[in-house]
Amino acid sequence: MGVRVNLTKRLVATASVALFAISLSGFAAAQASQTRDSAAAHPSPSATHKVSNKSLPRTLAAPLTATTSQTVAGCVKTNATAHYPIKVGTPDTKVAQVDHVITLNTNCGPITFTAFGKKAPVTVIAMTFLAKAGFFDHSLCHRVTTSQLYVLQCGDPTASGSGGPMWSYDNENLPADAPNNYPAGTIAMANSGTNANGRGTNGSQFFIVYKDTYLPPTYTIWGQVTSGLDIVKRVAAAGVVGGGTDGTPVQKIAIESVTVK
Repeated sequence: MGVRVNLTKRLVATASVALFAISLSGFAAAQASQTRDSAAAHPSPSATHKVSNKSLPRTLAAPLTATTSQTVAGCVKTNATAHYPIKVGTPDTKVAQVDHVITLNTNCGPITFTAFGKKAPVTVIAMTFLAKAGFFDHSLCHRVTTSQLYVLQCGDPTASGSGGPMWSYDNENLPADAPNNYPAGTIAMANSGTNANGRGTNGSQFFIVYKDTYLPPTYTIWGQVTSGLDIVKRVAAAGVVGGGTDGTPVQKIAIESVTVK
């Protein structure tokens, strides 16, 4: 049980500022709330520092030692760097709740998955909105884990684990509390637990599971990889900078663009 708690604390993401609880019909209300421009940051449980959207410079250093080499066959050099997130509004809730095919065009090749628009409508509306706005373009996948928890974490332009849009939304489509409840190929949202109002803190950060993993059932499952999981496995096999089991990938991998169909 101790391991499970530890994993919960470590699989986190923090929105940049002013976390707003959003339901499927609540994006518009959140957009109105944004005009208050609150700079209160929500710290990650695994970090001691706070980061607000206003304090982020245009270019950021990676949170851990920078990648120094390209080691994985099929990967090419990327010019992606940690950067200030682009400004986006809030998603249109009137769009159809349908499944999508999403491709992450990375410097190591395309990773394609089915997004569950019917099972996780709020998440898919939010994530496709961000993808179409270019929020993920030229962003680094900043974290890989290789022991007990087997994921590649992406979706944070700042590459700090603290970046995201100016709104958040609740969990949905949670799995059972059972062994390997996040199987290989799962696309799920990273979060930082609940906010002060007891609402969800999903934003833009997500993780790709490359090997069957158990986690507490508190991370929204919103997709399943259909091709390209071998890319994630190779990046993970290249290891973590500094030789640990959780941190910056040795092989730099960046989302150069995203295609939504």
